[in-house]
Amino acid sequence: MLVPTAGMSPTYSKAWSGYTMFRELGATNLVILHTRNRDEADSEEFVRPLLEAKGVWFGGGRQWRLVDSYLGTRTERAFQAVLSRGGVIGGSSAGATIQGDYLVRGAREGNQIMMAPGYEKGFSYLRDCAVDQHLLARKREKDLVSVVRRHKRLLGIGIDEGTAIVVRGDEFEVVGRSKVAIYDPLREPPAGKAMYYFLEPGEKFDLRARKKLGSER
Repeated sequence: MLVPTAGMSPTYSKAWSGYTMFRELGATNLVILHTRNRDEADSEEFVRPLLEAKGVWFGGGRQWRLVDSYLGTRTERAFQAVLSRGGVIGGSSAGATIQGDYLVRGAREGNQIMMAPGYEKGFSYLRDCAVDQHLLARKREKDLVSVVRRHKRLLGIGIDEGTAIVVRGDEFEVVGRSKVAIYDPLREPPAGKAMYYFLEPGEKFDLRARKKLGSER
């Protein structure tokens, strides 16, 4: 199930780059699910294709569009049901950030605003986490610091381009060509050090214990 709703276009066809990308990678049984209408998103007919879906991919764009269309609707609950029955959920850019519990860069006014009243709730697949993206490519290393200092229950996860975290249960592994940054407000850094640290491809992290596997940190 491909969800391009974070993007700008009012409609999407099989010519959409996200669709062609997955086809070229060998994916089959692809369905595009998209609406800007919350009433439609709350209808049984719209949700029906999700009932047997084994995976959902959220495309990039602006995360507020996903909030406006799906948060609190029957469709959002159906996304969660895919995950609950053993399916896979993934996403790129805005499609990665929406998966956090706390939503960053959700403001309609611009994605430079980290905390926007009315747009601070994500789809919560990663509980007590806030996910940022394009981390090093757009020099965003320090942007999550203010978020986790204000909301100390949160674990910040910053993902660079060409990189992903693969989550299984309470653990994730970094895959790709770059790095992932971890921001934990409950663990004060040594004097003079940044409050975030990096994980390299192949390294694993325990979300429950909030530490790199094989490390005392």
